[in-house]
Amino acid sequence: MDLDVFVTTHRIEWDRLDHLLRRGRSLTGAEADELVALYQRTATHLSLIQSSAPDPRLTARLTQLVARARSFVTGTRRASWRDAWRFLTAGFPAAVYRSRHWWIPTAVLSTLLAALIGWWIGTHPEIQASIAAPEDLRRLTSPGGEYETYYSSHPAASFAAQVWTNNAQAAAMCLVLGAFLCLPVIWILFLNVVNLAVGIGLMSSVGRLDTFLGLVLPHGLLELTAVFVAAGTGLRLGWTVIDPGPRTRRAALAQQGRAALGMAIGLALVLFVSGLIEGFVTPSGLPTWARITIGVAAELVFLAYVYVLGGRAARAGDIGDLAAEERSAELPSAA
Repeated sequence: MDLDVFVTTHRIEWDRLDHLLRRGRSLTGAEADELVALYQRTATHLSLIQSSAPDPRLTARLTQLVARARSFVTGTRRASWRDAWRFLTAGFPAAVYRSRHWWIPTAVLSTLLAALIGWWIGTHPEIQASIAAPEDLRRLTSPGGEYETYYSSHPAASFAAQVWTNNAQAAAMCLVLGAFLCLPVIWILFLNVVNLAVGIGLMSSVGRLDTFLGLVLPHGLLELTAVFVAAGTGLRLGWTVIDPGPRTRRAALAQQGRAALGMAIGLALVLFVSGLIEGFVTPSGLPTWARITIGVAAELVFLAYVYVLGGRAARAGDIGDLAAEERSAELPSAA
């Protein structure tokens, strides 16, 4: 395509669109129709230039022009409490439900790997010795040791806030870094698995695995589920970069990225709940069975939330993305 000829041919249309946009709400009905037609044609022109003869300055100008025109045509809207309610009752659970084929295998494989590494550490004294000196291991695993006092070492409110912040950061990193071909997500997930496995192995080696699980399960079920959901979503985002399917890579990544952003907000709320459990229930004086029951109940409530509300929303067509009228229009692709 001869860019100079193309610009000469269509510059009048672009200038006319810019003029109509500057007039704003004073347009007549015929002029409004003309603006819509010019917006559609200019969007097509932008697509052709990007695919055939990319020019940074011209592309920037037309991108801004198309964005202004789209904003004028579609109008603007403000977020409301109805949007928040829709997100909590449909968008977020639907996104988690639709990504279940990623996070459930992630959860199963991670749990099995943690159990396997924990068994390996617990049955091999030489591995334990490489982790820490004998006196340090006793300080960690003995009754009243650091594994037990960790959850009561700080005031409950500040501890819950710290735990929530740390876990939310880990989940956000899984979601954001998934676009880098999945590798950072796998590394973050592996570090979490190893951290859990070390606790399992060291405490099982002194016959106190039941104590360790009694401390971890109340908050860990919901917390680890949230991390697995984040990791699975991050892996799905990374795979979209590798294999976008029938859509363009840009369009596929945009859709998955928007869903991942919403997932980050929803998982922050889930991790807030697990942080409250870890801060107030885990170190409490409740018997072990009661603390574990609370953790199991929280996990079951979350799974019911995902499979009942999320499943219903997904079957109704909700993909966890923005509503169709709020998404950017996809430009036509040049052959």
